[in-house]
Amino acid sequence: MVSDFFYPNFGGVENHIYDLSQCLLKLGHKVVVMTHAYNNRSGVRYMKGGLKVYYVPWKPFLMQNTFPTFYGTLPIALMHARTMGYKVVFTDHSLYGFADAGSIHMNKVLQFTLAEVSQAICVSHTSKENTVLRSGLPPEKVFVIPNAVDTAMFKPAPERLSSHEIVIVVTSRLVYRKGADLLVEVIPEVCHLYPNVRFIVGGDGPKRVRLEEMREKHSLQDRVEMLGAVQHSKVRSVLISGHIFLNSSLTEAFCIAILEAASCGLLTVSTRVGGVPEVLPDDMVVLAKPDPSDMVHAIEKAISILPTIDPQEMHNRMKELYNWHDVA
Repeated sequence: MVSDFFYPNFGGVENHIYDLSQCLLKLGHKVVVMTHAYNNRSGVRYMKGGLKVYYVPWKPFLMQNTFPTFYGTLPIALMHARTMGYKVVFTDHSLYGFADAGSIHMNKVLQFTLAEVSQAICVSHTSKENTVLRSGLPPEKVFVIPNAVDTAMFKPAPERLSSHEIVIVVTSRLVYRKGADLLVEVIPEVCHLYPNVRFIVGGDGPKRVRLEEMREKHSLQDRVEMLGAVQHSKVRSVLISGHIFLNSSLTEAFCIAILEAASCGLLTVSTRVGGVPEVLPDDMVVLAKPDPSDMVHAIEKAISILPTIDPQEMHNRMKELYNWHDVA
């Protein structure tokens, strides 16, 4: 498994690699993860189940090799694997455009690097269409295998939460792509419409400042709790504090955070983007356009149907729908 994204970094790709690796190990396979060093985390580390992780120090690697110094964005692991005779499976978790200069450049790089891959995996049908168009791969080489969730880790709260106060939870990187700017407009409006609604925001990023400013401007310090970065092991404790999970992404091939929230029994409100409509059945999610007013209406609808939601029943359905062992 080779990726730029792995623990201690936080995100869906990181969780995907870790959980899938653990299941492959249980099936008797030998699994090694290779990623770049994170601050003082470099060299070889071992994780649960004997998972071996190489944290490669990137700067010395660049300084000692002419080719990657000039073309550092190329996924050189793909090319080296082919020269060594390995079969290569490429997993795509992202959606890219076709018109802007950056996307055109990346799509050309993708066509070049995926020319010799054995197979490709996408996490949704929307993602598959995007990858096939961008890379030029034959559709029969590209398979859709969705992400999953560890339902044993993400369980509902033992006791049902009080309905006197409605808590809406957000766990996301606070960046533009994740729709942090939408949250800045949506949260004050919802708080104005519903005096009994409170928000918990877990995550960090450059857009956190905007959320802090919004909280100060509208005097919502007691109704909007900012947790900062949350370790994955503590995400469940944040989720089970709420009734509704809010996802405001502007683009998303899938969304593991939605699975984790649903497994904890939360009703989801999400933007209708990318592969998100494929993630949950219609009665477990309320979808909205990536527009502040439409998202507010979606939250209103979610609040109205909240009394009909049974967290334990939702958790049981998630156990049937998603399982990492099936993915492996």
